[in-house]
Amino acid sequence: MHSANSTAFADDVRLSFVASLYQQRGTLFAGMIAHVVATCAIYFRIDDPFYLYAGLGLFAIWALRNLDMLTFDRLDKANFKLTDTLRWERRYVVGALVTCSILGTTCGYALVVTQDAFAELVSVAVTLASMISVVGRNFGSKLNVDMIVLAACLPIMGGLLMARDPYMSLMAVLLLPMFLTTRSMANGVRDFLFNSVTAERQTSEIAERFDTALNNMSHGLLMLDGNGRIEVANRKAREFFHTNPEVDFTGHTLMATLRLGSRNGLIAQEYIAEINEHLVDLMMGREQRALVRTDTKTWLEFSARRRGGKGVVLTFEDVSARIESEKRILQLARFDNLTGLPNRSWFKEVVAKKMARARSVQNVALAVLDIDDFKHVNDTMGHVSGDKLLSAVSARLRSMSRQKLVVSRFGGDEFVLFMPDIIDEADLAEKMNHVLDTLCGTYVIDRHKLFINFSAGVAMSPVVDAQIEDMHIQADLALYESKRHDKENWFLFEQEMDQEYNRRQRLKTDLRDAIQSQSLTLAYQPIFNPEGTRIAGAEALSRWTHPDFGPVSPAVYIALAEEMGIVGELTRSVIGQALQTCATWPMEMFVSVNLSAHDLGDRAIVSVVSDALAENGLAPERLQIEVTEGGLMKDLSTARTVLSELRDMGMAIAIDDFGTGYSSLSYLDMLPLNKVKIDRSFVSNLTEDARKLKLLRGVVNLSRELGLDIIVEGVETEAQLTLIRDNNCADLIQGYIFGAPMPESSFAELAKRLSKSNGSVHKLAFRARA
Repeated sequence: MHSANSTAFADDVRLSFVASLYQQRGTLFAGMIAHVVATCAIYFRIDDPFYLYAGLGLFAIWALRNLDMLTFDRLDKANFKLTDTLRWERRYVVGALVTCSILGTTCGYALVVTQDAFAELVSVAVTLASMISVVGRNFGSKLNVDMIVLAACLPIMGGLLMARDPYMSLMAVLLLPMFLTTRSMANGVRDFLFNSVTAERQTSEIAERFDTALNNMSHGLLMLDGNGRIEVANRKAREFFHTNPEVDFTGHTLMATLRLGSRNGLIAQEYIAEINEHLVDLMMGREQRALVRTDTKTWLEFSARRRGGKGVVLTFEDVSARIESEKRILQLARFDNLTGLPNRSWFKEVVAKKMARARSVQNVALAVLDIDDFKHVNDTMGHVSGDKLLSAVSARLRSMSRQKLVVSRFGGDEFVLFMPDIIDEADLAEKMNHVLDTLCGTYVIDRHKLFINFSAGVAMSPVVDAQIEDMHIQADLALYESKRHDKENWFLFEQEMDQEYNRRQRLKTDLRDAIQSQSLTLAYQPIFNPEGTRIAGAEALSRWTHPDFGPVSPAVYIALAEEMGIVGELTRSVIGQALQTCATWPMEMFVSVNLSAHDLGDRAIVSVVSDALAENGLAPERLQIEVTEGGLMKDLSTARTVLSELRDMGMAIAIDDFGTGYSSLSYLDMLPLNKVKIDRSFVSNLTEDARKLKLLRGVVNLSRELGLDIIVEGVETEAQLTLIRDNNCADLIQGYIFGAPMPESSFAELAKRLSKSNGSVHKLAFRARA
């Protein structure tokens, strides 16, 4: 226990003790009456004025102390500091000390001076009674106790000793233990009360802190006794059950509390029994945590801590937001954000479960669907409209998910369908035709009507042999085969598709190596004047002979290069080789190379051409650039800029395969052209169809009106050549009539022989072709 003198003596406790000194002024008044009456009685008995003056002094001291107490009452104790408390303690001690000093003096005076038995008895009795009052009234101040005891004891003991009587001296000595005991009792009362007050205040503070912590918990708390009745419920619990603060949960059972929540509309009636069952399991220790649903939107999570045989503490929190977040996270993890269809990972999980439940005799199928020309939708209407189209397609797919189909979007415009129960190929065909009939058709996007078609590839397998990853690869191969044809259809995977796929992958790998190692060669097809007397130049054509597959068609490997994004490297290789070879030809001969759509969309091709010319010391006039209409459609503006820069450098620009596209005539005006290469379709059947000749002459006349030179391609017979020359339809001729594409060495030999023929060049050239 603490002592009242310890440093733990709180200021406010000390103030309360000092304040106790200034209270109960009735006892102080009664003491004053006793003191005055006693002194007056002695005065009237022995007629000694000393006692009359003592009585008046005691009355005067009481009056001053009473005024001082009234002043103390009017003070605001809330602002008291320790110095204020000590000052008022000392003021009280002064009044008590003076009072006891007068009383002690009257005792000493009676024992020494008057020596009257009545005076001695009365004065000693009143003084000792006043001194003993410190135990009941004046214990609040240790200083006050000490002063009262000293002021009362010392005069009496002094008077007894001054009587020079051994018995009186013995009484003086015996008074000392009584005085010390009285002092000890007063201090003991003070220390006891101090500890009581301190303990009470500490308990109050602890209770306040506990109550604050309990009621500011983010969790609700219910403390139940061993009989399952509520002992404590915090504010969060009350708020959840929507009860008034005045409602006391104490003594109620948990079921009664749940019914209260149901009456207040917080717990659906149909969930009460289930909630109670979970909570009973929780309180019995059969569950660690319980997640319960109180209505369609609210979830509570309960946990329990047992208190031995004294009951259990239940804590709970509203986890509705967390459950909703987990649902959203699960939605994002399992479903495509744009379309709401299952994504790749969730699709695989669902399919795996369906395959695990499937009968061993079942067949399963996996289809990969692709929107035809979806890129065109994005390019012309924007990606927002493209996303809306994907969402509309997904809505139609979801309508088919009720037919035991598992549908998914893997990304882009690729959709995947899993069909878990396929009887045979005829059943598969019926289902796939139904799928395409449902998906293909008109979609209204941003008030625009779009007619959308799909291509699809399908893989089918017995369920016992099915591997989803392998089936997906096979379906992709079948989809590729579908797109190679007329689209708008579907193909079932066949083993030959796998072989073709492996061949294409091998070609891709080897093509990259061939371009980097300069293993591709060039063939040159001569371009003659119409009379066949002079080689004006040659078109450089890329050739690739694969070490295992033999000669590979340019239509195949150029398409592969575009698919792989290395067509620019192929172009640089062709330009470098062609210019290096042209530098060995006579000065009047040119070489012609083709630029792809990728080349025309990148202005870096200008630097590539310029550097190659400088490296081989070749004049720009000896290089002819050929472009096709297909290469111009991707980015006409950039293509026009590139071609203008190349022409300004001195190169000739020719449009190749003229007449096969939709906008050929408009290109003649928009592009910086020098030449037109008329497609072989104008020349075939030229001698049998008079309309072909009229059409050819019309195109030639129009081109010449625009100041363009004419190169006619595909001339193969003498009759075609004669007709073209007679009608003056060509400035230059390219075709098998003069020579097929040939190696550089053969072209150089042909040019050499023609230079020595002196007038019989046409015949030599024709023999060279043969």
